[in-house]
This record gives sequence, structure tokens and C-alpha cells, in this order.
Amino acid sequence: MESKDTRTSNVTKLDQVVIRIAGDSGDGMQLAGDRFTAEAAAFGNDLATQPNFPAEIRAPQGTLPGVSSFQIQIADHDILTAGDRPDVLVAMNPAALKSNVGDLPDGGILIVNSDEFSKRNLSKAGYDSNPLESDGFEHLQVHTVPMSTMTLGAVEPSGVGKKEAHRAKNMFALGLLSWMYGRAITAVEAFLETKFVSQPDIVRANILALHAGWNYGETTESFASTYEVDRADLPPGRYRQITGNTALAYGLVAAGRTAGMDVFLGSYPITPASDILHELSRLKQFGVHTFQAEDEIAGIGAAIGASYGGALGVTSTSGPGITLKSEAIGLAVMTELPLIVVDVQRGGPSTGLPTKTEQADLLQAMFGRNGESPVAIVAPQSPADCFDAALEAARIAVTYRTPVMLLSDGAIANGSEPWRIPDVDTLTRIGPGFATPPEEDDPGYQPYARDPVTLARDWAIPGTEGREHRIGGLEKANGTGDISYHHANHELMTRVRAARIAGIDVPDLEVDDPTGDAEILVLGWGSSYGPIGEAARRARRSGHAVARAHLRHLNPMPKNLYEVLKGYRRVLVPEMNLGQLSMLLKARCDADIQPVTKVSGMAFRADELHEALLEEFDGALRDTERAKTPAAASAAVTIGRGDR
Repeated sequence: MESKDTRTSNVTKLDQVVIRIAGDSGDGMQLAGDRFTAEAAAFGNDLATQPNFPAEIRAPQGTLPGVSSFQIQIADHDILTAGDRPDVLVAMNPAALKSNVGDLPDGGILIVNSDEFSKRNLSKAGYDSNPLESDGFEHLQVHTVPMSTMTLGAVEPSGVGKKEAHRAKNMFALGLLSWMYGRAITAVEAFLETKFVSQPDIVRANILALHAGWNYGETTESFASTYEVDRADLPPGRYRQITGNTALAYGLVAAGRTAGMDVFLGSYPITPASDILHELSRLKQFGVHTFQAEDEIAGIGAAIGASYGGALGVTSTSGPGITLKSEAIGLAVMTELPLIVVDVQRGGPSTGLPTKTEQADLLQAMFGRNGESPVAIVAPQSPADCFDAALEAARIAVTYRTPVMLLSDGAIANGSEPWRIPDVDTLTRIGPGFATPPEEDDPGYQPYARDPVTLARDWAIPGTEGREHRIGGLEKANGTGDISYHHANHELMTRVRAARIAGIDVPDLEVDDPTGDAEILVLGWGSSYGPIGEAARRARRSGHAVARAHLRHLNPMPKNLYEVLKGYRRVLVPEMNLGQLSMLLKARCDADIQPVTKVSGMAFRADELHEALLEEFDGALRDTERAKTPAAASAAVTIGRGDR
């Protein structure tokens, strides 16, 4: 089948649009959103996405906790976020409507699968009556579409059962959206043929539903206009759509290739980090070895063993797994072996919010081990940046013989954006510098003899002639590596380990301050990068001078950081925690540090941070937390000194 852009309605040109598609967790919202994203990426739009998953694996069908959604912003210019609020909402059932309709602005487009608004489904969502029959949505452009009925009719020739036919309604919604925004659906067809290659009846059913959605848009008279968002003027190069987890996996592979080392991932599946294991397991032709361990401790133990054997040892997890791995991280600190520990942060504590995002593991990464156990900490700022962050983590781990905590988070891991594929020949080479067999006049091996610049010890692979040495968690004697209980040696080794981390070569902090006279600096880390950037853009457009900067290296921090901070009257620090980076900065710098915090399990929106800036410029920023009612606090951004 072949689709052509034969749209006969009026066409409205847009510079950007935010679309959210929402339904039950079994309705295929993520698949539909991902395919629309692929269409936008192939077309050449700049884009950013943010999926939102139910916190429960099997939340009750049709209920508010079971709603799954996917939001995408596409634009003809450079964008930094998936958008604050949707311009278009596709709601597949009453629960999806109730959970999301409040985010639509006046004049927003609401497309509803009216077939699902039965009395039973309305009751599950907490509606006493059908909201589509009230006048509560007069401020919106409402389109009620019997998607389920039309899908069942369209897929009947495929011969699939009613259950499989009903599942294809996400493709009907995708076809309708593709028609609305002039996107060809041939690539979706090819994807379906590949995904369900062994089930030709399922392929046909989904393609029939896809075309039914397209044809509905083409033939109905309820849509007054279709829309066009032109290609973005991005820097030249080859691009592909990529998620944070995939980019991180590719970065690890690239690091191994540039270092001439195999990559070994020891991991236990955990949300939202599991896709790193899935992706690396498909890349074994590049010297990648994956081991799905029986628990978190076994995963990191195997990774440390791989590092001892001369591979790039990696383990991936989320916050609860870091807790379990803490003793083994201390072992890697003591043995001074390279190790990358990926923490895709999620809402906590304990099991917490497995599918939601948070940045509350910073203090755990910094201090969450017994004894003085310093490690390097690196944080990517966006999905595509995970590739470069993984390379940087590997450079530090291998060069300085240290564990490196790589702090991603759920918003970055599951979000996606265009990624310009790098020229591999331009990637910085990583030299492991393995120990070699001794010369004839060698005085004896000193496995803990140190490089005078990096303070890194020698790295001898087992089996290297003349380089046998002790390994383990007991304190080592400087130089020889023998077990030592001497108090002076422990003091020395503790200080050397700390100095090695403190001496890691990291770039100076760069500040974006176009006017050069801003009094307010917004400093972030991790996934706050996009919302901070967009908030700063909005503030500048309204005439406010605001500077922004972002930390990739959290331990050690850039050497010029404190001088930069002291150059501004006030520093706002947005974090999805109760002010962990702010606390660290306040302990080390006498600048005026003000946390802007959010711990709702959702990423910052740019409008929230823009409002924080406006409050600052209006002189309304307080030095203490604003009082919040319990109902409002669940979704509030708190501005002030926080609880720390």
C-alpha cells in the first residue's frame, strides 16, 4: 500500500507543535508515539520526546494509574524540550482524558476515541456522566472519533480475532495524526512488516488500521485545517533519532573501540536502565559482552572482575541498585580499577516510583559508601549527550583507574531527540596503558606505584609475566600493594585516593551570558538542561538579562566554578530533589545559592522555571520555602532554601 499527501483541507503553517497521545497502558501509546517520532525525524524536524509510563506494571485497565502517554514537540528550529503543555491531545479513553485534558490550553485540539466512553469506563475514571456531552470543553476544538468501531471495520479483511483487531486502534490514531501533519506512512508500514514479520495477518491488520485513520482525516469534514511544520535548519551531518539509553550504550561501545578494549556489562534488569542491557546485548560483534546477573551485587562483582582482566567493566542500575552495589563500589575504590557505574535515577526511596524521574541520587553517588571512598561523577544533559557522557566517563575511569558514577535519569533515558552521528575518526583515543613484562634489570614490581600526573596506579592484566600482585578489599601498602594495617600508610593512601579524584582534568565551566551583565545565574545538572535553556530564552525575549550554566562534572567540579558563582548576585539551582547540589555548593562557596526544587516524579517544565525567574526579577523570591497546601505540593516547584 502506498500513501500520498492528498489532503484537501486548508493547510496551516506552524513553527512548532506539541502533541500528546494518551491511553491505557495496553493501548500501544508508546509505539504510536515512537513511530510518529520516527516520521518527524525522517522529515527533518527538530524534535524532543517525553514518554510517561504507569508506575505499576499491571495497573487496573481504564483507571487513572494505568494511563500511559507520549509527548513530542516537533519544530522548524532548534528546541530544547518536549514542550510544557500539548497543543494536541489524543485521548483513547476516559481515564486518559481526565488525566491530561487540564494541560490543554484554550483553543487546543482534543481528539477523543468516543467508543470507549461507556458507563463502566466513565466510572473507572471517576466520571459521574459523560464529559463529552457537557459544555465543559467549549474552550477546546473537540473531535469525537469512533476509533474502536472504525478500526474493527477496517481490519476485518485481515482475518484477525476481535482482540487483535481492537489492539490496532493505536495505528488508527497514528494514521490520523500523520494525515493532520502531512507525514508519509510508508515508513510505518515497513516498520510493521519487520516487527511482525512472522505474523502476516497482524501486519495487514495494523496497516489497514493505519490507512483507515489517514483516510478518516482525508474524508471527514470535521477538521477545518491540516498543519505543516517545516524542516529544521540543523547543523550539517547525518542524524538519527536516539533515546538516552541507546545513546549511552553506543557511547560505551565507542569508548571500548577507541581504547582497544572489550566492553563487559554486568547488570541486573531494573527500570528505567534495562534498555542499556538490551541494546548492548545486540552489539556483541563490537567486542561487547553482556551478563544478566541474578542480582545487583553479582552484576557489579562480575564487572569488577572484567576490569581486573583488562576489559572496560560497566554495571547499570537505578537508585535501589546503587544501594546494593555500594560495598562493591568501595572494593573498586580500594583496588583502584576502572569501573563505570550507570545510575538511571528514578523516584525513591525504596522501590519508589519505578517509571518516574528524579535526581535524588547525587548525595548517594558522592558519599554513599563506608569510609573515605571518593569516585568521579559525570552527568549527561540530554538523550543525545549520553553518548559523549559515556565516552567521558570511560576516559576518566581508564585514565585515573577509578570508578565513575554516570548519573542519567528517567527523563533522559526514555526521552529522544535527533543525534548527529559523529565521525569515529575524530573521537579522542583512550589509552589504557597496561603494564608490560619487566626488563631484565627490573627491581621488582610495584603495582601501586603511581603516575606522577594522574596518581593512577599500574594496571597489570593477570598472566602478564612478572606482574603478579595482590588484589582485594584490604588496605594496600603504597607502592607494593601488600596488605597493610599501618596507620600512617592508611592515612597516606586515603589522601592519595582523594587527591587522585580531585586532580582529574575536567574543563572549566562555560557560562552562557549574552549581555555579560546578568545578575542572575541559573545553574543546573542532568535533565534540567533543556527546561533551563528554554526558560532563559523566554526571559531574555522579555528583556531580562539572565545567565545559565550546566555542570557535567559533579566530582570533581570545574576548578573555576566557585569564582563563577561569586560573580552573580544570586544563583538559582533547579533540581528534581530537595536541594542536593545546592547543599554541596553552599558548603563550599559563599555565593547566594537558591534551590528550585521539584520531586513530583515529573521532569521540570520550562514554564515552571520561567516563572521562577520572573519571580526573581519581580523581587518576589523568598529565602524560605513557600507554604504549600498538601494538594498543591504534589505538583509544585518549590523556590527557596528547601529542607537542607
